[in-house]
Amino acid sequence: MPKNVRLLVIGMFVNVIGNSFLWPLNTIYMHEYLGKSLSVAGLVLMANAGAGVVGNLLGGFLFDRIGGFKSIIGGITLSLLALLYLIYDHSWYPYIIFLTVLGFSGGVIFPSMYAMVGTIWPEGGRKAFNSIYLAQNVGVAIGPALAGFIASVHIDYIFSANFLFYLIFFFIAFFGYKKLEISPDRHTDIIRETAKIKQKAPFIALLILTSGYLLTWLVYSQWSTTISTHALSLGVTLKEYSFIWTINGLLIVIGQPIIKPIIKRLEKQLKAQMILGTAIFIVSFIVVSFAGSFKMFIISMIILTFGEMIVWPAIPTLASQLAPKGRDGFYQGVVNSAATIGRMIGPFAGGVLVEIYGMKAMLLLLTSLMSISIVTTLLYDRPLKSSEQKPEIP
Repeated sequence: MPKNVRLLVIGMFVNVIGNSFLWPLNTIYMHEYLGKSLSVAGLVLMANAGAGVVGNLLGGFLFDRIGGFKSIIGGITLSLLALLYLIYDHSWYPYIIFLTVLGFSGGVIFPSMYAMVGTIWPEGGRKAFNSIYLAQNVGVAIGPALAGFIASVHIDYIFSANFLFYLIFFFIAFFGYKKLEISPDRHTDIIRETAKIKQKAPFIALLILTSGYLLTWLVYSQWSTTISTHALSLGVTLKEYSFIWTINGLLIVIGQPIIKPIIKRLEKQLKAQMILGTAIFIVSFIVVSFAGSFKMFIISMIILTFGEMIVWPAIPTLASQLAPKGRDGFYQGVVNSAATIGRMIGPFAGGVLVEIYGMKAMLLLLTSLMSISIVTTLLYDRPLKSSEQKPEIP
């Protein structure tokens, strides 16, 4: 792994630890500490995710115009300001406002991180994006465990802890990312280009691909919203629920040798990787819909983790392969926006369906939607096949 990529990996790791102090506890904080219903909490998370969609698209656009360094520093600075106020006042209305701001600022950061690793190490392929994915999940392994411990001391301290990690990330980015070189054959002077994308087929293919990605995230988001409150209602403690996410992050790291033979066998078949991973996702959510104990939640998370290890790195890899030169940021922004829209719709849809039909029916209904993502995976490359100039996409 090139040195520059290691800097991005370290930055992503610190960033995600900071994020992990809030996102697993948002619904719990609003429901248990602020006394709001699940549907109201879902609306707030929808606003957070909606701001994230705008941030993702803007972050990708800024990457292509002014580069990753300025985009990332801008996003971190805005996050620091929002968290600084939340430390001072995290009552209901400030919480709504600044959680939305954090969604926007975080959205600006992520596509630039993914676009940077793809342009700095283009020959890395899936390995490049998998390194960022692993950094995220090591952060997820550590962050929620720390958050659970800190919240058990006093819930208010999670805002200060989040601020501290964003401050560390700021210094890493400020001193480490300014001179990162972009591969000249991947990202030339077109970074300042204002022309529209001339080749429509790759972009249409991306939209088809990410529509299925959106549905997958819509269901996946239930783990940090409705499933969290459901687990607590069954007697799972806050520490235990945070530990489930720790298992997720640790398994992603130690499980790499387990899935390596599968990935190697399907190395040139990203489509097959995605279909396999989605099928595993479906099984995991069927299991969690019948979970009645802490052990069953763990089993479901273990199954889910193997599915995401196969699927998640494949999506930005395909986006990078589809992207014309100078559009890496924009394409990664679309990918991140699709995931964010899924996280935006998911909490509210899940909360409403739980209140109407109950937890099990909601999970089985939403899980059935994931079968659609298998269809979009099978069909996304049709526009490429009908195009005269089609890139080589596995």
